[in-house]
Amino acid sequence: MTYLIFKISLWFHLVAAGGFIVFLISRQKVAFRISYWLLLAGFFLHTLFLAMRYVSLGAAPVLDLTSALSFFAWSVTLAYLLLHLKLGLMVLGSFAAPFAAFFMIISSAMNWSDAPAGEGFKSLWLTVHVGTIFLGNGLFAINFLGSIMYLVQEHYIKRKKLGSFYSRLPSLASIDAVNYQSLVVGFPLLTAGMISGSVYAQYALGTYWQWDPKEVWSFLTWLAYAALIHERVAIGWRGRRAAVMSIGCFLLLLFTFIAVSLWMGGYHSFGSLGERRGL
Repeated sequence: MTYLIFKISLWFHLVAAGGFIVFLISRQKVAFRISYWLLLAGFFLHTLFLAMRYVSLGAAPVLDLTSALSFFAWSVTLAYLLLHLKLGLMVLGSFAAPFAAFFMIISSAMNWSDAPAGEGFKSLWLTVHVGTIFLGNGLFAINFLGSIMYLVQEHYIKRKKLGSFYSRLPSLASIDAVNYQSLVVGFPLLTAGMISGSVYAQYALGTYWQWDPKEVWSFLTWLAYAALIHERVAIGWRGRRAAVMSIGCFLLLLFTFIAVSLWMGGYHSFGSLGERRGL
């Protein structure tokens, strides 16, 4: 039953993603409204699925790559829904919904582990760590998608190719506002996630820092986003430079999230987490 809910949620996301693309092409608001409500329904079912997994596992459902990708997709959808409420940029859904659906597809094609988590994972600090980190990552994904939108729109403007696709995208100022909002909210969440992760490490391992590969790369990612937010807030960066750096920061984040956790070992690796589930 649990995985059936996930599959239904995936279908809602896929249909919503298709509807958002139809909206991008046709600019018919009815297509947006239908897609938005389908995405909300899919998000509700995905939330129910994650809640059921949390209860069955006894811990945040991120202890393997399959679960982590599912949770990341949920975070991207949540970040989009929250930003839409604040900024109302409809076309953003045409990028965010397919992006979230893509990670759900990958997750659905992998094996799920139902082994209960060990006592070491049943900590409120771990839940706080996971929640803040992933929501921050979801906002950074929106920042990444917005940056791509910005560069595409700028390309059309600079080359004076003001055709149909140009007219379907928002103004550069509107896109930059989304990028700014996602960054200034996402960075404090990333910071809170790293702090709560250190507290959890002290609780579970007896030390705040172990020079684990994931810790090191996470800190480098934090430094990259700290530099970006400094340039945007203190220096006043806008537009292309900020968009290019945002894309670079997010690629570093993905490398840390997936590649480091899969191939560099350490107690944060998905293999290590799987081995320690029963501890």
